Amino acid sequence: MPSIWKTLIAGAAMLATATGAMAADWTPPGPIKLLIAFRAGGGADTQARLIAETLEDKLGWKFIPEQATGKGGLTMAAALKKAPADGTVVGMAVTETFGYNMAAAPNAGMKPSDFAGITTTAGFQMGVVSASSKGWKSIDDMIAAAKGGEPIRFGVMSPRLADIAYLLGKAQGVDFNIVSVQGGRAVLDGVNAGDLDVGFMAGIQRAGVAAGDLVNLASALSVPLEQTPDAPTLATLGVEFDSDGQFLFVGPAGMPQDAIDTMAKAIAETISDAESKPGGLIKKAFGGPVIIQGAELDAQLEAGFQSSEALLKAASE
Repeated sequence: MPSIWKTLIAGAAMLATATGAMAADWTPPGPIKLLIAFRAGGGADTQARLIAETLEDKLGWKFIPEQATGKGGLTMAAALKKAPADGTVVGMAVTETFGYNMAAAPNAGMKPSDFAGITTTAGFQMGVVSASSKGWKSIDDMIAAAKGGEPIRFGVMSPRLADIAYLLGKAQGVDFNIVSVQGGRAVLDGVNAGDLDVGFMAGIQRAGVAAGDLVNLASALSVPLEQTPDAPTLATLGVEFDSDGQFLFVGPAGMPQDAIDTMAKAIAETISDAESKPGGLIKKAFGGPVIIQGAELDAQLEAGFQSSEALLKAASE
């Protein structure tokens, strides 16, 4: 496990010990509407609802989950920006929403400072993945196939990943046929069915890699993949951008600090308990919690926005 994740998970454990004492520092003035930027029934939606359910049981807070999907999380963000900043409306999305997706849609009129970061919950194990039946043992094999004239259908599930795939091909001197699909499950299904030759997968490939049916050809993170630490990172392949990101809870700008702190610590306690439903899900699906809060989270969201502007520029050249 990369040291950065060890540090963050250890931080989660320390936060958990403090949460019991801190949870009473703030009480919601009413039911909390939870805007979920993911389709109903998916893993992210389930994570959000299990966290809300557990906080209801432990703290007596009332949550009203509501789907607010579309535009890479911007639909949710637009609704959240206009919501009361008293802790009664929060949202769950991914950091990409507040980075690339906002940078790519300047007409939406949103930026990270319009929101109050509460806490991240889990990260992604984003890999460049192919089926083992392709016969590729490494990213070099795939690039050699492309240079030999084989068309490579590269599945992506967001515009940001499409740009990264384009820059990977550019750095390696090949052209990919980049295919956009709806979600990581669609990439997995496409690779398994042979409709895609390779694609980005954010942890959903774990079981297939373990079974030998899939191969992590490269890490799309700034660090090696936990499951396949020898797979090269994008940086070693000539791409200066990565797909680092996390699920996170956010509120509108101006949300009271005591509300942010209490909610952040309560969520940290919940997801750090591997015996809880959300903690068990996060451990199984994402390898454990990744908790970033406070000034560090705000700085990360702003940095993600700035780096996304650079990514958009690089991909347009």
